[in-house]
Amino acid sequence: MSEALRAAPCGLDLYWDEGVTAYDFGPGHPMDPARLALTMRLVESFGLTEAPGVTVRAAPPAGESTLRLVHTGEYVAAVKRVAADPALTDRRHGLGTDDNWAFTAQHSASALIAGQSVAAAEAVWQGGHGHGHAVNFAGGLHHAMPDRAAGFCVYNDAALAVARLLELGAERVAYVDLDVHHGDGVQRAFWDDPRVLTVSIHEHPATLFPETGWATESGGPDAPGSAVNLPLPAGTGDAGWLRAVHAIVPELLSAFRPQVLVSQHGADTHADDPLAHLAVSLDAQRLAAETVHELAHRYADGRWVALGGGGYAVVDVVPRSWTHLVATAAGQPVDPAAETPEEWRTEVRRLTGQRAPLRMTDGAEPGWRDFHDHGYDPGDRLDQAILATRRAVFPQHGLLP
Repeated sequence: MSEALRAAPCGLDLYWDEGVTAYDFGPGHPMDPARLALTMRLVESFGLTEAPGVTVRAAPPAGESTLRLVHTGEYVAAVKRVAADPALTDRRHGLGTDDNWAFTAQHSASALIAGQSVAAAEAVWQGGHGHGHAVNFAGGLHHAMPDRAAGFCVYNDAALAVARLLELGAERVAYVDLDVHHGDGVQRAFWDDPRVLTVSIHEHPATLFPETGWATESGGPDAPGSAVNLPLPAGTGDAGWLRAVHAIVPELLSAFRPQVLVSQHGADTHADDPLAHLAVSLDAQRLAAETVHELAHRYADGRWVALGGGGYAVVDVVPRSWTHLVATAAGQPVDPAAETPEEWRTEVRRLTGQRAPLRMTDGAEPGWRDFHDHGYDPGDRLDQAILATRRAVFPQHGLLP
């Protein structure tokens, strides 16, 4: 992050409602709502909710007309029906499956999370409250499709936020997805819409759900180059991950010139995540958030909606990663060397029975070789992936691969 951005607090709407923790598939499911509660408690423990320019807001659940910006009416009805009787199974709509267990708050909690993301988009676009940034770390449920749940996601709040921006009159919206899994639901929603640029940097589909997100997936016939996918080899660590982000995102945003930047910050790229195979540190995730923040100011007039996403190291990774995200968006960065507050460690023990991490760092000092300054290594699998993505989409934006 530039020194100017570090020094100047940014107006931030932080969207939070304790009700989002009802998004709970049940004991033993990886999507443990404790990760949300512990994130908010850590944000509070660092005083970020009281920081200059930060306002904590709660929005109402997304109504059916809003949900239907992305989802079919039949699907919304199916979600409500299964929520009313979680013993039901509706595999055609992805409900009551191995990934997406049915639960009573399935509709209400999902609509509440979606409502926070839609309100965040509205606030950023309309300049409400004088704030240019908004965060909903409970959001980022990017796998949900128009007519079915997928990958622990019931309603696609990320796609709904983008769709609401378009409804409000935005002509160019960029969506950058840093989750370890491909942002397939958002890509699907805007596959043939030239107003939306979707960029997803994720683990290779040959080794991870949802088995999509190949470099050759680059948009529909009316929107060539609008979908950008960079699949990374399993085992990619800090240097490779950051190299990949910097090799494609800044140039694409420079060419596309979005009016708003929506980003998804799934914490499951981390080396300790139990469901994936990248080796990224908390420190690299923090640097990526700082990069997105800076790019929002450089190319989107500071209009930035930041969402959470995946992340299943519930205590050790997710709360710290998303607290850094909130701190970055607020222009109040937390020192990586800072100790986690004692009251938060006590809450971790109370809520989960686990020991909390002691500091806001993994102790890594990430760096990367810039793709332009250091050239391309034809024998390196990561560089092969970067070049494949650039070749697939950069010419559509008037850029050299």
